[in-house]
Amino acid sequence: MGDREKNVGFAASLNILFTIIELIGGLLTNSLALLADALHDFGDSIALVVAWFAEKKAKKPATSKMTFGYRRLSLFSALFTVVILITGSLLVLSRAIPRLINPEQVNSEGIILIAIFGVIINGFGFFRLKTGMSQSEKVLSWHLLEDILEWVVLLIGAILIRFLNNPIIDPIMTIGFTVFVLWGVSRNTKEIFNLLLEGVPEHINIDKIKEAVLSINGVEKIHDVHIWSLEGETDILTAHVVVKDRYLQEPDRIKQTIKRKLEEHHIEHSTLELESEGFCSGRECIFELKK
Repeated sequence: MGDREKNVGFAASLNILFTIIELIGGLLTNSLALLADALHDFGDSIALVVAWFAEKKAKKPATSKMTFGYRRLSLFSALFTVVILITGSLLVLSRAIPRLINPEQVNSEGIILIAIFGVIINGFGFFRLKTGMSQSEKVLSWHLLEDILEWVVLLIGAILIRFLNNPIIDPIMTIGFTVFVLWGVSRNTKEIFNLLLEGVPEHINIDKIKEAVLSINGVEKIHDVHIWSLEGETDILTAHVVVKDRYLQEPDRIKQTIKRKLEEHHIEHSTLELESEGFCSGRECIFELKK
């Protein structure tokens, strides 16, 4: 089992455990914040199980029909997680807003104990996932960070309720961290759709890559450059590279030099078409001629 699969499986187990703890704690303390987060985490648990399954399937080797393998499943699991998070957050808001009008008493001491436990355990999960490169791991690590911050807010809020005896703090906290969750999800969703549309990954600067290739001795021009990623970790490039004619006598050597330079910029897989000086076969060249 790979590290990515283990990380997602660990996050799934952690989330399921805390869903049960929050549900029991919310019922015992009459805290809408805890019950809302339990509902939120129940949806997350479903998403995490799907993510774990997708990460497991993503390791399957490439076939004659699936030539890039199944790594892109990681993206779809991340998208599914986003849908669950948004749906759960909207449901939480629909329950929290009425509590602003009619606040109910809660057991602040119980919330304090559960919140301390939540900060410690979710902290372990966050540090386990934060080094992951796939979009699925990034979404899940962001979610665990949100959970840590939610528990910190719950801890502070419970202390305030304990000393101020004002139960309206509970729905205010609920609305606050739900809005924060939606903000975090929106940031991840942008990159997920970018990758699904085969856009350039956010961690790659296409101009710097062109500059790096042009800095190689013998390279005259690079055009028709296309960069995309399977899942936010495996980055792919195709390009036409114009080289000086004498370098075409040993095409493999200059091609390997270019590939090594691309690997420095996180391009794992590259397909290069070498062209001689004065010749251009790409779409960009055709466009220039038509103009």
